[in-house]
Amino acid sequence: MEHRDLLSGLVRLHVLHHAAEHEIYGQWMIEELASHGYRLSPGTLYPMLHKMQRDGYLTCREERRGRSVRKLYRITDLGREGLELAKARVREFTGEAMTNG
Repeated sequence: MEHRDLLSGLVRLHVLHHAAEHEIYGQWMIEELASHGYRLSPGTLYPMLHKMQRDGYLTCREERRGRSVRKLYRITDLGREGLELAKARVREFTGEAMTNG
């Protein structure tokens, strides 16, 4: 992903946004992000999800289907707080960026 350092925060916000709507899993999130122009490999996304879980923004549960196990992620209360704060800051930035060209 080009400009990874700049865009990684936006990727995390996408993750939180979708995890607030419904449980997400890695491959679905990779495909969803790709539809917005973010190209992430599993080697990038899964460590990000694990860190967001360790930091308290996501919870994780495992769902077994035969021999396979899928990890499903959902937003936590801390994640909701962070998402709302970030949305307010993004709105502020967007307003400023649009008026200043």
